[in-house]
Amino acid sequence: MDMNAISATLVEGCRAGTAHENLTKLYAVDAISVEASDNGQGREAQGIDAIKGKHDWWDATFEFVKGDISDPMPNGDDRFAVIFDITVKHKESGEVSDMKEVALYTVGDGKIVREEFFYTS
Repeated sequence: MDMNAISATLVEGCRAGTAHENLTKLYAVDAISVEASDNGQGREAQGIDAIKGKHDWWDATFEFVKGDISDPMPNGDDRFAVIFDITVKHKESGEVSDMKEVALYTVGDGKIVREEFFYTS
């Protein structure tokens, strides 16, 4: 799969709420995920199982309320960015908050090999 197909599939899955189902299809087994800050789980997750764990934690902790997910913004043939501008509800506290982050994805050998998230903490 080329970068344009990967980026389109990723954004489509995020918009449809099926991002978790796309992980095995889109990510390399040894992919790395890097957060902007350490929220108690470390900044870096290595491997598809760790990235799936991050998604599981997110889904268990937050409910998507509304938001906008940009179209992919390519940079060359191996990187693309996506802007997430969303409102979420913390499931335990009921607190609703707005989030905006930029995600930068790096593609190699037909899979996402690295993702980096930029946001204010």
